[in-house]
Amino acid sequence: MRLLLVRHADSEYAGSGRYWGHTDVGLGPVGFKQAERLRDRLAEEELHCIYSSDLQRALRTAQIIASVHQVDLIPCSELQEISFGEFEGMSFRAIEKRFPGAAHYWVGEDACTAFPGGESLNDLQNRVESFLNRLVKYSPEQTVLIVAHGGPLRIMLCGLLGISMQRWWNMRLDPASLTMLDTYPEGPILHLLNDICHLHHSPGSGNSRQAKLQPGG
Repeated sequence: MRLLLVRHADSEYAGSGRYWGHTDVGLGPVGFKQAERLRDRLAEEELHCIYSSDLQRALRTAQIIASVHQVDLIPCSELQEISFGEFEGMSFRAIEKRFPGAAHYWVGEDACTAFPGGESLNDLQNRVESFLNRLVKYSPEQTVLIVAHGGPLRIMLCGLLGISMQRWWNMRLDPASLTMLDTYPEGPILHLLNDICHLHHSPGSGNSRQAKLQPGG
């Protein structure tokens, strides 16, 4: 089975430096354009299903991509971003001022420690694992697109690639980025990670839109 992992496009508060987590913010003007670039890049892919976080910034990204595909789009609460609890809507500087030493929550030294009033890495991992159980029904030749947030996508990659969950912050996933894995009984093969070439080339240039996403290409 091929997995195409997409982080949602820029939200309406992109660039604010604030953490939104479960806060249901929508796409901003730039985000809509980014999602359209993703749509164009993936237009020729044969998708068998699209799953998305049910938060609007992810769901709207998925809907734009799905507009050129005759395929089911399934919203999933399991794919929501981690809940930052009391940190929601705050900048990191404001968080550090109010909660000195708060950086350790992101490093993941203790996966059982939850953000104040929010979730822990273990909570997020349990949600992601619950979602992955949905994928066992797909055959090796099928392709599934997943549109979510940086947190659950990083945790998903850690689990699939056998990387310690505490290293989730070592992976950069930009807004509207594309990551691709092929899964096998022996383990997955990662072909693309955080690919954003479609955001830097106009549709039809030969770079943003591809007839097929070829492994290693």
